[in-house]
Amino acid sequence: MRVNKNIFLVDDDAAACHALSVFLEASRYNVQTFPSAEAFLEESGDVPDGIMLLDHRMTGMSGLDLQAELAKRGISLPIIFLTGHGDVQTSVKAVKAGAIDFIEKPFNNEDLLASIREAFSRTGDSKKIAEFRKCHASLTSREQEVMKHVVAGMSNKDIAELLRVSNRTIEVHRSKMMKKMEAESLPDLVRMYAMCQQAGL
Repeated sequence: MRVNKNIFLVDDDAAACHALSVFLEASRYNVQTFPSAEAFLEESGDVPDGIMLLDHRMTGMSGLDLQAELAKRGISLPIIFLTGHGDVQTSVKAVKAGAIDFIEKPFNNEDLLASIREAFSRTGDSKKIAEFRKCHASLTSREQEVMKHVVAGMSNKDIAELLRVSNRTIEVHRSKMMKKMEAESLPDLVRMYAMCQQAGL
């Protein structure tokens, strides 16, 4: 029985892509393959929930380029990078931008499956991060500034003194910020903010 979990495999090596697709489908995942980053972006408007296996070096857009473009478009997919040309600097950059793992080819299939399971365990967090980013983008620059100080634990009075405005002004900004962020409480806001900091927001 096939599990209802989608994997988007983006790799310009047709033979490697086919072999990996067959293996993953045998492991009961739903696999969609794309020969390039550009090909994936053409269909990204209707991307269902899932994770991405992404080759680092490809003709045209690189894997890092696609990762950045997806973030810009607000498409939040846990990403596992696959590469035959790994280096520490690139892997650190990918992980800092939110990648789950950076695996060098040839890889052990069991290690890959373990990484895939970890990626799927984070799909819920990815949705929350995407929602947070959308809400965060709706804030004014002053509301973003107030939020930064609020999650740091500062009181309205201290923020007012720091920004040289009245306490009432901070109360208004804080109220609007909480409403736009759809945060039910301060702890809720802090949890969302911390999650996005870890994801490189």
